[in-house]
This record gives sequence, structure tokens and C-alpha cells, in this order.
Amino acid sequence: MFRAPLMLWKLSPYFLIICYVNCKSNFVQMKIVDEVSNYGWNAMSGPDSSTSNLKAKVEPGAFCGPKHLKVLQGKCFTLLQEDYKYKFCPFFNVTQHERSMRWNPYSGILGIWKDWHVVNDSLSSMNFENGDDCGDDSRQVKVFLKCGMANNVTNVEEPRRCRYQLTFDTPLVCHSDSMLIYPIINSTLQFQWNQIAQDLHDNYITQKGYKKLTHMLFAKAGLVTGKLLNADKEKRPETFQTLDTCNAEYAKLYETLNSKSVQ
Repeated sequence: MFRAPLMLWKLSPYFLIICYVNCKSNFVQMKIVDEVSNYGWNAMSGPDSSTSNLKAKVEPGAFCGPKHLKVLQGKCFTLLQEDYKYKFCPFFNVTQHERSMRWNPYSGILGIWKDWHVVNDSLSSMNFENGDDCGDDSRQVKVFLKCGMANNVTNVEEPRRCRYQLTFDTPLVCHSDSMLIYPIINSTLQFQWNQIAQDLHDNYITQKGYKKLTHMLFAKAGLVTGKLLNADKEKRPETFQTLDTCNAEYAKLYETLNSKSVQ
């Protein structure tokens, strides 16, 4: 029996009534759909209907950092910017929700809380990684905490494809020492750090060695994970592909040394 849809009524963001008319009689069937609408006006102004459907790749990391930031845990802060709604949940995740009239507006996870980025022995930004797939990679977010009068997400940028930067204003970081690492680690790690700093002062280790050792110390404190990325990695000396090339270069060097000795 053929039934053609007659009309749709939207009672609320959560209910739709779908009416069908029976072509062989005057009987009308009604079906109530208990589901959030993700299209039209509801996508623009309604709740984030797809938030509960977002699937994270990994569990967020445990809380770490200054104790005074723990008051942010369990809370979320939003920003409406252009066609998107961004939601920042400290120490949990960052999500993006498209505010569009399209039938399938995008909602996804931009990043899941991982650890801190350290600069000059201070906590510089929060790392949120393992977001939704973006080609062969995953989306990532760096969250920068700035001094402000209230807790607010003030800006979101995408300087590179699927690499986001979120700015969060908060009075919790207005003190000049609020993001220092030394005061928040235990006494054992403080003692080890003192020894590392003394070795650097006495020239027993280089600045490069200091960065490597302190990174390992920060990892013990649970503030960072993974290996230290060495941007100043030394280039390997050029190698010779054949014996003839090696002999030719040796001959040039020998001739240069002889000419200098004659002078």
C-alpha cells in the first residue's frame, strides 16, 4: 500500500510529527520521531544535538598543572565565531559545531586533552591532540591561557590545515608566577632540578643537555609526554657515496695542506 508523506510538524527541537496519508482511504497515520533535528533553524539556534554522538579516539589525560586551574575542570566555555560554535572543556576536549542550514552540519572533536607545552621552564600552552581525522592526520589544538577579567574563549584560529589555536582569557593566570613549573612539582623533583641547574652553571652540561634533562623531569611530574622535539638537531657530516669520490676529496685536502705548509 502506497503512503505519501503529507506534512511535517516540528513540535520542539526534540520531536517531529510525520503524517502519512493512505491513498486508498481517508485514514491518516502519524509518527512521532523522538530525535533531535540536525537541520534547518535547529542547526543554527538549537542545542548541540550531535555532541553526545561524538566518538573520541582516546581518553583524555589526567589533570596536571597548577592546582589553581583545577577549578576549570568539569566546566565548558563556548564561542560563536562566524559559522561555527566552539566548545572548550579544560582538561577534557575541544569541539566544533557548524551553525548552518545544511541538512548535515559538521560537528566534531578538534582535540583531546594530552599535556602541556613548556617554554622557558613555564607552562606555555595546553596540548589537545587525537581529534577527528583530517586526511592522514588528526586535528590538534593549542590552547593559550591569557590574563583576563573573566573566563572566556575569545578567539579560534586555524593557521594551518587542521591545526587550531584557541585563546582563553582567565583571571587565574594574571599573576606573573601563575604558570611557573618549579613551585608545583614535589620536593624530590625540585632537588633534581637544582642539581641540573648547578651542572649547567658549572659547565658540566650544555644548554641542549639542560633542556633534555629538564624535559625528562617534567615528564616525571606528568606535565609532558613523549620525547623532546629537537629543532636544533645537528646535521650529519656529508658522506661519500663512492671510493673514487672519497679519494678525490682526499687529494684536494692533501694538496691544500701541502700548499699551506710551503707558505
